[in-house]
Amino acid sequence: MGKREIVIPMSGRVSWDDYFLDIATLVARRSTCIRRMYGAVIVDERHRVISTGYNGSPFGDEHCTDVGCWREEHGIPHGEQYEKCVAVHAEQNALISANGKEIVGATIYLAGYDCAKEKWIEGVPCDICRPMLRNSGIKTLVTRNENGEVIKKDL
Repeated sequence: MGKREIVIPMSGRVSWDDYFLDIATLVARRSTCIRRMYGAVIVDERHRVISTGYNGSPFGDEHCTDVGCWREEHGIPHGEQYEKCVAVHAEQNALISANGKEIVGATIYLAGYDCAKEKWIEGVPCDICRPMLRNSGIKTLVTRNENGEVIKKDL
């Protein structure tokens, strides 16, 4: 996995966005997807972590890191035919682990890593996850672009 330089300032405190994005980056490293690793952290309005999630096979199923990826083996491009993927997305796992009432008005921090390119990428929810996040009451998505700059988007 590509290295992300962590810069610790000599004075002052790290911003909330950097704090939670760094946590999302660590969560992504638990992913069992061999194509893209994602980590999600849902945070309430008072900066408390509600839940986390990473993408991987459902509990008890074999992981792609162990048996290979069906979509990869069949040349299915990223962003297509998600229904053929066995993994649960990071955002979905974070939603499953959260208390529904706590996430209304919350922010989701999303970190993504492209395994083929060996670099961190902008965390972008897929067409399945985006409406789920909106319907849950989460208001804001925070991620980093490929240059490491923080990006905030309304859902």
